[in-house]
Amino acid sequence: MLRRLVSTVVIVALLLVATFSLVRLIPGDPTVTVAGLDANPAARAAVREQLGLDRSWLDQLGRYLDALFHGDLGTSFITKQPVAELLGQRLSVSIQLAGMALLVVLVVSVPAGILAGVLTRDDRRRRTEMGFTTVTSIGGAIPEFLMATLLATVFGVWLRLLPVAGMDGWKSLILPAAAVAIRPTLLLARIVRVETLGVLAQDYVRTARGKRLRDTRIYVRHVLPNVITAALALGGVLFAGLVAGAVLVENVFALPGLGTALVTAVVQSDYPVVQGIVMVLGVTVVVVNTIVDLLLGLVDPRTLAKPS
Repeated sequence: MLRRLVSTVVIVALLLVATFSLVRLIPGDPTVTVAGLDANPAARAAVREQLGLDRSWLDQLGRYLDALFHGDLGTSFITKQPVAELLGQRLSVSIQLAGMALLVVLVVSVPAGILAGVLTRDDRRRRTEMGFTTVTSIGGAIPEFLMATLLATVFGVWLRLLPVAGMDGWKSLILPAAAVAIRPTLLLARIVRVETLGVLAQDYVRTARGKRLRDTRIYVRHVLPNVITAALALGGVLFAGLVAGAVLVENVFALPGLGTALVTAVVQSDYPVVQGIVMVLGVTVVVVNTIVDLLLGLVDPRTLAKPS
């Protein structure tokens, strides 16, 4: 556990430095946006000095980390709004979207994968297996932004059942959450099915069947705990993709979350906003994966004994 926590701190530190460096590779000059297209070189130089962009990379990094350690995430170049205030306004929408999507993934993928494994074990129901494999393969290959467009077109434009833009209550999150969750749900369900088939082929499951134990007891006591371990490990990996998908989907549905703010900040070369949002998203992914590692250690202590 100590090794996991130390590695988490190191990863977060590397994330901060990498984000700070990569943000400055974004095409465009923030001084042009701040000073205006018609500003002369002297005015742009004054803006550059005001923003601190005339300093060396190392000096800028040191000032950024020092301010960050004191709880200051900086101020937007464009709106002059503190980044912490912007995150406070936008974070709730992103949390609701990611929470709904994650709930769908966990509630649907594991039972669906186990059920598919039970139904198709020992080469039974080949048509069911083919249908499950086909659906999960095609659905798992559709990017989140394309899935969002399809859902918005069908349920928002054609059927007019759900809103397709803006934030107006929980109904506005149904289509975005579905667009984010469908791909990881299908991928995880397919992997859970494979894990289930492997568990069902083990000797201890055959012994349990030989003892004439009820199927529900076999699946709950013997199959589910072993499958959960693989689902947790893969779920942590899929969570990073879920966060990235949420950023894209928010822009498709015009949700006032971190995703739309991030895209706007990238277009405007608003370095402090980009750094703040990427830091929050990155730290969230790192923390979730650390929690998953610790949960795996509780479910199967052997995982914590393995070197990273």
